[in-house]
This record gives sequence, structure tokens and C-alpha cells, in this order.
Amino acid sequence: MSIKLINIGFGNIVSANRVIAIVSPESAPIKRIIQEAREAGQLIDATYGRRTRAVIIVDSDHVILSAIQPETVANRIIDDNNDIAKDKDK
Repeated sequence: MSIKLINIGFGNIVSANRVIAIVSPESAPIKRIIQEAREAGQLIDATYGRRTRAVIIVDSDHVILSAIQPETVANRIIDDNNDIAKDKDK
């Protein structure tokens, strides 16, 4: 199994294999998840002071905040998977 890395903005990279969910931060349950992660010391803020646009939840129960859109993060993972599939076909 190879390690797949995904850029989540501003040079920050996350292992795509460990991502469970990529969600928008507007709903009350997601805001609660963010607050609980902050209190537990499991919040990683990768926004560099900008507005949070995506919340990435990983399998280690860490919550990562990103300043890029959830669709953009998801597309980067999908594009990365498509590139790997194309390489296997060669």
C-alpha cells in the first residue's frame, strides 16, 4: 500500500489514506466536533488565520481545519486516485 498525500492548502499535506470525511464547517454538529477536538487537543488548524472552509476528519480522531473548499480537497484526492489508476494501466 503506497502513501498518498494530499495538499490541503498553504503547503500543508495530509495522508489521503487516513481521511474519513471532508465536511463544511457551518452546521452545529460540525461546530461541536471542532470544539470537542479543540478541548481534547486533537484540533489541527491549517488555515493560517483565514476562514475555515473545510473540516477534515481523520482516523486518529484528529480534526483538521483547512481554508480551501471541501470540493477542492475531495477533487484532489479523486485526481490523485485517478493518476494512480492510470499509472497501473501502463
